[in-house]
Amino acid sequence: MITRETIDKVFETARVEEVIGDFVQLKRAGSNYKGLSPFSDERSPSFMVSPVKQIWKDFSSGKGGSVVTFLMEHEHFTYPEAIRFLAKKYNIEIEETELSQDEKIEANEKESMYLVSEFAKTYFHETLLNSEEGKAIGLSYFKERGFTSETITKFGLGYSPETWDAFTKEALSKGYQLDYLEKVGLTIVKEDKQFDRFKGRVMFPIQSLSGRNLGFGGRILNNDKKAAKYLNSPESEIYHKSKVLYGIFHAKQAIAKQNNCYLVEGYTDVIQLHQAGIENVVASSGTALTPDQIRLVNRLTKNITVLFDGDAAGLRASIRGIDLILEEGMNVKVCTFPDGDDPDSFARKNSYEDLIYYLENNAKDFIQFKASLLMNEANNDPIKKADLIRDMVVSISKIPDRIKREVYIQECARIMDISEQVLQNTLAQLVQKDIAEAGKKLKLEQKSFEVVRDDVTIANEKINIIYELERKIIEMLLLYGSKEEDFEDILLKTNEEGETVEFLEVNNYKVFERIYLSLQEDEVELANPLFRSIYNGLITYFNNAEVFNIEHYLMQLSSDDAQIVTDILMQEERESLHNWETKHIYVKHKEQSISQYVTETIVSLREYLINKLIGDLMNDYANNPEVDLEEIKATVNDYNKLKVNLTNRIGRIRSTYN
Repeated sequence: MITRETIDKVFETARVEEVIGDFVQLKRAGSNYKGLSPFSDERSPSFMVSPVKQIWKDFSSGKGGSVVTFLMEHEHFTYPEAIRFLAKKYNIEIEETELSQDEKIEANEKESMYLVSEFAKTYFHETLLNSEEGKAIGLSYFKERGFTSETITKFGLGYSPETWDAFTKEALSKGYQLDYLEKVGLTIVKEDKQFDRFKGRVMFPIQSLSGRNLGFGGRILNNDKKAAKYLNSPESEIYHKSKVLYGIFHAKQAIAKQNNCYLVEGYTDVIQLHQAGIENVVASSGTALTPDQIRLVNRLTKNITVLFDGDAAGLRASIRGIDLILEEGMNVKVCTFPDGDDPDSFARKNSYEDLIYYLENNAKDFIQFKASLLMNEANNDPIKKADLIRDMVVSISKIPDRIKREVYIQECARIMDISEQVLQNTLAQLVQKDIAEAGKKLKLEQKSFEVVRDDVTIANEKINIIYELERKIIEMLLLYGSKEEDFEDILLKTNEEGETVEFLEVNNYKVFERIYLSLQEDEVELANPLFRSIYNGLITYFNNAEVFNIEHYLMQLSSDDAQIVTDILMQEERESLHNWETKHIYVKHKEQSISQYVTETIVSLREYLINKLIGDLMNDYANNPEVDLEEIKATVNDYNKLKVNLTNRIGRIRSTYN
């Protein structure tokens, strides 16, 4: 179990913007950062990170929280795993004990699969480096490929022995269950026999964006024509081939820094380029590129350069992938290598400077690449040339941005020496066709939009004032609860003439004390049950804790309460979009003191509640004419006098502080 002191040190050291920046491309937005949501497919940023508050909020999915919450949501870590991950990142010493057999049995299925996969990675790597068979066969192969010891260690390369069940026996002897070995695809079970899936292969561990081991790729080294040259882990609860890119863990920081991602085909292409000094590179692992893989890159950069050798099959595959990349609103270039070379071989025989020079000077924009490739096939045949032009316009039609489409249409017209108007007409037809084919989906989306728009219109016309005021109270507690401020109290005293007059007295309170006492004085309980729960919890927290720590506080909350709290804290960034004060809902401005902000909000809540009481009285009379009208009038008159006093008080508050 991790000690409280260690957890505190992790929270004190970890920076939310640094950690999330490893997974999401963030751009500065004032004092905050913004980026595309990692939890939903979007084109406009709605993901906000606050370095000051050390929290994040995803407005598209509603998720939010601390740096630990992000890792738990994004990487599906448990709380201890998230703490360990952060401790490792920031070089904080943490005591970790080996899981007992009972703990392994109790671990949930997914976590058990991760444990098995991580054990396998270690086993294969140690077998490669330490066993006679591993060194003679596996290590020799990697050395022949030109991989250094540092590179082999960096990528965790390994070797699975030729013996049918060497790995399975070792795993079982260490207490790992056969059921999980089978589920992650490391062991094949047939009736009463079990044997290793990757027998006699060199091993390439496949890691997630955060570095968790998901599966393996294995290459056979003998000449068995019946066996596949490369074999991947089967689909499992933790490994989905279409959602994974090989090398993404090692490449993520370089991709974000270089603002470009090189996309190659195989494991050795990635490793060789890394060793040559080009680290912003990933591979689709021999599979056709998928939208999920493209979105994984899209979190880090908008730019992809596809690297392919010169064979026809590879080039055709690149064209299919180009359209998918364009559909995601990304910029794509293509770079091919000289005949007989692929990224692996080319990197081996060129220096870093020569590699960079070649890539920068031979990467073509997709429209130029497609034109040069397909023009060779057309061979001056008018019909083939027409098909080629249509093919290029199809690619352009995939681009969501209309301005980019316009630019590419102009470029295509110039390259192909054809009327721009003709291309525009063809593009319009393709776009219309896409709309028609997606008609049903579009209508549903439009219907959803109308519902949202109607809701927004209604909300703007009739703001739920009590909801907003209670929300402001929670916000004040979260932002300023432990701060000490001077507040003015209005006291009633009798002067020398025997008249009752108001007397101002300044007292110092902590903000949470002032809010609590004010609500207690009027016997007010928050109407919204979630706000009421958060309010009671905050008051208890402030009474018991010397310092308010938002990260620790968030970890004590239920998931529902945590989402509301982070939403309230990050909503401050949106306040400028609303004219709240016309609705008597006050937003704290820089020139405004905390005590003024608190007092105005509390007084506004009182005024609202008085209006509600007056309305309830009038409704009672309307529904029950037998009620004493004179008594109601007298009560309403008293309430109105109180309202006037409250309005005057707001005026005094503003004049005093201004």
